[in-house]
Amino acid sequence: MDKEIINNAVAFVRNTFKDDHSGHDYFHTLRVYKMSTRIAEQENANLAVVQLAALLHDVDDIKLSPETHANKGRANAFLRKHNISETMIKTICNIIDEVSYKGTDSITPKTIEGMCVQDADRLDAIGAIGIARAFAYGGSHNRIMHDPEIKPTENMNEDEYRNHISTTVNHFYEKLFRLRDLMSTATAKKIAEQREQYMKHFISEFLDEWDGIQ
Repeated sequence: MDKEIINNAVAFVRNTFKDDHSGHDYFHTLRVYKMSTRIAEQENANLAVVQLAALLHDVDDIKLSPETHANKGRANAFLRKHNISETMIKTICNIIDEVSYKGTDSITPKTIEGMCVQDADRLDAIGAIGIARAFAYGGSHNRIMHDPEIKPTENMNEDEYRNHISTTVNHFYEKLFRLRDLMSTATAKKIAEQREQYMKHFISEFLDEWDGIQ
């Protein structure tokens, strides 16, 4: 992949997310780009497709840009501006469509390239960074940290998940602790196991401190 196109994509993403502080910011995209590259190299995937899909995976996210979500308007415009082939554009947009977590309606990507990007995006939702992002997102949406009276709702479909209002701690049980088993590549599964253990230790400590045990 032409390094200039990658650099331009990085600059495009930086500008797109310059005012975002919800956890879906520029640095999230950069981490997904780096991790998906690492996974792609281990899994022998098409690096050019993976890197562009990773960099553009959130620019048309339904939560951030609902008006361009359906047609991937921002991603399409960027790729056409840089003379990417229509075949490759279709492949990249299909990968972007498959990335998001949708509760019980989540899908496994059809290609190894899609698996690399989806796994990288999910890895960024767990571990130390995942903890920080969960609380950053919750705070930006006026979500309370924890309420023992509000129990987690599990096995939600896409509509239920999108419209569900809960606590940040419940989010760990409703989504984050499910992600390790949803990884597709061997590379991501190994990384996810360690990150999940870190999260479980954090939540255990959090709940002990909440109850005054620690």
